[in-house]
Amino acid sequence: MQHLASYVASATDCDDFTVYVLDENSQEFRMYTEANNLNGPESGIEAENGYVRRVSSTKDPSGLLNSSQASSSTGGVVGLLDKPCNILSLPVLDLSDRVVGTIQFYRVAERANFTEEDKRTCSNLIGMSGLLLKCQEFYFDMGKQRQLNEFLLTVTKSIFQDIVSMDNVIIKIMNYAKRLVSADRTALFLLDPKTDEVYARVFDRGEAEQLEIQASSGSSTGLNKQSNEIRFSTNKGVAGYVAATGQTLNIADAYADERFNREIDLLTGYKTKTILCMPLCIRGKTIGVVQMVNKRNGVFTKRDEEAFEVFAVYCALALHHAKLYEKIRRSEQRNKVALEVLSYHSQASDEEANQLMKTPIPKEINELTDYSFSPWTVDNDDKPLYVLYMFRDLFQQSRFDLGRLCRFTLTVRKNYRNVPYHNWSHAFSVAQCMFMIMKKSSKTKFSLLEGLALFVACLCHDVDHRGFTNQFMVNSASPLATLYSTSTMEHHHFNHTITILQQEGHNIFTYLSSDDYKQVLSDIKEFILATDLAIFFANKGRLKDITAKQQFDWNIKEQRQLGFAISMTACDLCSSSKPWDIQIGVVGVIFEEFYAQGDKEKAAGKTPMTMMDRDRKDQLPILQSGFLTGICVPCYEILAEILPETQPMLEGTRTNLKRWQADAEKEKEKELAREKESAENAQQSGNAETVSA
Repeated sequence: MQHLASYVASATDCDDFTVYVLDENSQEFRMYTEANNLNGPESGIEAENGYVRRVSSTKDPSGLLNSSQASSSTGGVVGLLDKPCNILSLPVLDLSDRVVGTIQFYRVAERANFTEEDKRTCSNLIGMSGLLLKCQEFYFDMGKQRQLNEFLLTVTKSIFQDIVSMDNVIIKIMNYAKRLVSADRTALFLLDPKTDEVYARVFDRGEAEQLEIQASSGSSTGLNKQSNEIRFSTNKGVAGYVAATGQTLNIADAYADERFNREIDLLTGYKTKTILCMPLCIRGKTIGVVQMVNKRNGVFTKRDEEAFEVFAVYCALALHHAKLYEKIRRSEQRNKVALEVLSYHSQASDEEANQLMKTPIPKEINELTDYSFSPWTVDNDDKPLYVLYMFRDLFQQSRFDLGRLCRFTLTVRKNYRNVPYHNWSHAFSVAQCMFMIMKKSSKTKFSLLEGLALFVACLCHDVDHRGFTNQFMVNSASPLATLYSTSTMEHHHFNHTITILQQEGHNIFTYLSSDDYKQVLSDIKEFILATDLAIFFANKGRLKDITAKQQFDWNIKEQRQLGFAISMTACDLCSSSKPWDIQIGVVGVIFEEFYAQGDKEKAAGKTPMTMMDRDRKDQLPILQSGFLTGICVPCYEILAEILPETQPMLEGTRTNLKRWQADAEKEKEKELAREKESAENAQQSGNAETVSA
């Protein structure tokens, strides 16, 4: 408009001109100058008879053709202040025929009056203003949008790269919000849905540096000085209103709005004039409010609202993620504390470890390599010493820190629960069986790292077992079943092993390189998972096909891993290969654990499987016959095929199977006899009723 007016003034031989722009928000005309851009409301022109307002309301050009009229109507404030002038006022219209401003041209009265021809010339030239303004508006909007996009990109990078605390995110949002809409100060209030209150704990005192310092130090001049925050109900103040309604408020005069809360101004001595307050929303729910105070130049515009509306989306996302981060961080700290407490109660004491370290390790324990040996006869207090012996014999104890090895072994023992079967004694028996297999087999079958992983996996394969099957854990909606959808307990056993290794002074693998350490942990996980019978059936099928073709090769990695997996299963079931008196004793313990699970299922109104039902104890021989036939014998047949040294385990299992089958036949005969007796009793009862009739 300034350039257009200059061109028209030159074309019509005017001495000066003034451009007035209509403010969209206040509907006041402001005089435009190149030095000050916009310089307040039109100066010296009265609302009732000012030519600017008259022209804007009529949209018709108006002219003063003599200097006396000009002087009286304008109060002497015209383009040339020291000389009487003639005035020609013309409206500037956009393409929608709306007045966006007026231009006043001045000609010194001594020269000549404005003529009708001057009016027409000016009107024709200014009539082009609509198209020019539209082009200028489009260009201006494109520039503003580009600036906004660059600004939002900067904001996004800055905020989302530094989501370490809620306060840091709030500080950045407040500083960027001020820059976005040229506000003097800003405040961010979070919504507390539990109390229906809004609160702020970071405050803007007018400078970004002060804002940063205040947030880092935690100082505040808020209303609630004890908690260093301002907190008030959502039915109070502009911020409360926006939080409650989710509506944007653009207030040109704060003190004229009844929703404005003057308490903070009275407390701080700051004078609030204009306010732009907008909600921050996630999924349609308000989580906070940003309040910009005192536009540095005029009042907040519609353009400010639109720009901040886009900005608010990023702010809400940043706050939402910051809240999630804080929750996760707090949860991690709670878990850390819980782990520290549990570790204290679940790990071996230094006194226990020192005592074990001082106990001499036997030079020879020959019975550990005997297939008929019963590991259940070893006293629980002696088992850790036996474990140290097996470590030394297999892996050379010099490789291990004795203190770590003692703490690890004792803590593993302590983390086995006091359940009937899946306890420390069972773990020791499985580890002893693996020791026996490795000692009797060719050393080329097991590398040092593989043997280490196998032995540790056996020792830890049931750690923290609760005495229930995987299916029971799933059916009872156990948290463990939520964490691990398959091989529930086996995954837990491995993760609990890692937890023990991570405790201070328990990592027995510190001497390993990083790559070897990762490989050993990976093998331990695979070997522990292999004790899940569901995985065994898949391994058995693959190995059976390979061995049937006599194609098994320990040098093929995949087949080697299958051989280790079947070895884990064989060791886990080793009681089935022991002499009969050992076998029958262990089976009694196993079924006592099964019956305990069945009792729980009955208490929950469910019907347990036959093997879990203590009311059907008579079925035990039949169940054991089926178990050895379907699982144990096939397992040891494959193992004997790939490790011939384990043939005695297969023979022992077959011997036990014959005993179980014999007992099963006896039980079937008893059952037939009971059925026959029941049928005879029923027939006699029927005959008696007939005679009576």
